[in-house]
Amino acid sequence: MLKALPILPIYQAASAALAPLSPVVLYVRRKWRRDEPDRDGERLGRPTQPRPEGPLAWLHGASVGESLALLPLVERLSARGFTILVSTGTSSAAAVIAPRLPAGALHQFLPLDVPQFLTRFLAYWRPNLALIAESEIWPNLFLAVRRHNIPLLLVNARISEASFQRWRWLPGFIGTLLGAVDLCLAQSEVDAERFALLGARHVKIAGNLKYDVSAPPADRQALAALAVRIGARPVWVAASTHRGEEEIILAAHQIAAQSVPGLLTIIVPRHAKRGGEIAGLAHARGLAVAQRSTEVSENGALPEIYVADTTGELGLFYRVAGIAFLGKSLLPATNGGQNPVEPAKLGCAILHGPHVANFGEVYQVLDEARGAVTVADADTMARVVAILLADAGKSRLMARAASETVKELGGACERIMSAIEPHLAQLSFESRQWQH
Repeated sequence: MLKALPILPIYQAASAALAPLSPVVLYVRRKWRRDEPDRDGERLGRPTQPRPEGPLAWLHGASVGESLALLPLVERLSARGFTILVSTGTSSAAAVIAPRLPAGALHQFLPLDVPQFLTRFLAYWRPNLALIAESEIWPNLFLAVRRHNIPLLLVNARISEASFQRWRWLPGFIGTLLGAVDLCLAQSEVDAERFALLGARHVKIAGNLKYDVSAPPADRQALAALAVRIGARPVWVAASTHRGEEEIILAAHQIAAQSVPGLLTIIVPRHAKRGGEIAGLAHARGLAVAQRSTEVSENGALPEIYVADTTGELGLFYRVAGIAFLGKSLLPATNGGQNPVEPAKLGCAILHGPHVANFGEVYQVLDEARGAVTVADADTMARVVAILLADAGKSRLMARAASETVKELGGACERIMSAIEPHLAQLSFESRQWQH
């Protein structure tokens, strides 16, 4: 273990010294389309919106999944009278979360982990409460929140075995950071034990907030228009796919289409910018394909492959397809899986690959309840899709099992609100004292 080196002071000094290079970092992020050019200032702690008067709760989720999981807490805290500030780490998360925030809630990008940027951010927004989702452990962020005497809560907290083992090599470093956390609300018993061993002082098990997230919305007009274009055709959706998986999905389509006339396969890539690449793969196989992002008109019949390379429309496609394959699960290189709760809540029978380590618990429960099934290759995928499309009764039973299973797994939001009630009561008391 690296006990002798003063790693935390070194990290703080280095990050502060590298602040002048921030424009280069932001330029690279823009090139990778991870940031919006007109919001670079937010990455430097410069706000782009005014801070409302009154108590403010700040919630941070790095990417799409983490930020969406915070929505139940956002709604509950908003109902308690807090102005809500949600920060994210990626532009894709911002595009998905912003339209789903309640009236009056604000979104900003999280500043880079540089002391002066975070000090600027916190001094402006003056949050009364900070809730950080899952495994976002940024050293300067945690220490800045502590210096500003803001209650810091880890919610929906999780830590993988690999991350746990890496942190164990830096016990003083991680111990100091977790010592700044007032309350750690872990997803599972295993997560709770790992956080406690690494130095978190107050740890409780609250469950997974992702089971409490409402089903993703869909624009009514867009839904009606898409339903007309599909008509009575058999349809399934491959959602949140990653590079390497689309080839397997396209092969499965070709196999299944031999026994399912008129089959429509909708592919929704995890990264919308890959739409052209996926369309090219379909063309190479001789398949008729269209990209949603480049359509001149949203009328007319759809080809056999429809690449839905847009952001924030998964709710639309889950609603028109009763069968959903969840990506990032077919190949070892993309190991992790995607959250199956949303399609389950929208009545989809769920297919997934064998590599779902990030959501292993929920997939295991769904598989056991026969609400989901593992497909490891194109032949298996094609066979399962064909069977479910041919037997509507089997598909409905599978979808119902998935829906009921995720409903039973819910309740984390209630447990978290109960656990943080002492902090909310203290803030309410301090607010009354200040007013008098």
